[in-house]
Amino acid sequence: MDANHLISTYGYWAVFGLVALESLGIPIPGETVVVAAGTYAGHTHRLSVWVIFAVAAAGAIIGSNIGFQIGDKGGYRLLRRYGHYIRIDEAEIKIGRYIFDRYGWMVVFFGRFVIVLRTYAGFLAGTNRMRWRSFTLFNTAGAVGWAAIWAFGSYAIGNSLRHDSRPVDIVLGAVAVVVIVTAIVVVRRHTARLTLVAEAAYPGPLADD
Repeated sequence: MDANHLISTYGYWAVFGLVALESLGIPIPGETVVVAAGTYAGHTHRLSVWVIFAVAAAGAIIGSNIGFQIGDKGGYRLLRRYGHYIRIDEAEIKIGRYIFDRYGWMVVFFGRFVIVLRTYAGFLAGTNRMRWRSFTLFNTAGAVGWAAIWAFGSYAIGNSLRHDSRPVDIVLGAVAVVVIVTAIVVVRRHTARLTLVAEAAYPGPLADD
């Protein structure tokens, strides 16, 4: 994907569209487009960094909310019906719901700054029935902070991020791997306890819708 070409051709629309698609659940490097746009604005002044920030934040918020609704309306039902095919039973679904009920704000807010989590946080939050108001609050806060860092940071730094954000992607990718692996290890080690806690929080069979 040639981010510089997209920015010079489509401007703000490229920023909004690609960031929204990434936040919806499609693995597109949205931050690369924001960085390209910020750098382009700094060199040519043909785009406003404030508008770049605004459309990037809007794209992130809207895309994640669409992902949340897809997860809430479709992901949860699919997981209930077909989860056993991928070894996810009702107890594990309850654990997921418990984690998002208690710590979903951390996943949504900090996930905005981590590759992979940023793409799927909205969908996972919806699938695990996180409260929409809480999701919206922390998703908006994370999106605004993320957009500000990338837009204004790339605008200020300029040539050091002129081509793309690949070095930063590598660092954040490594962080994402560490975070995900750590989370998996912690959850597996405490599965028995989490199962009891989640069952106490959601006694009886889960609803299918």
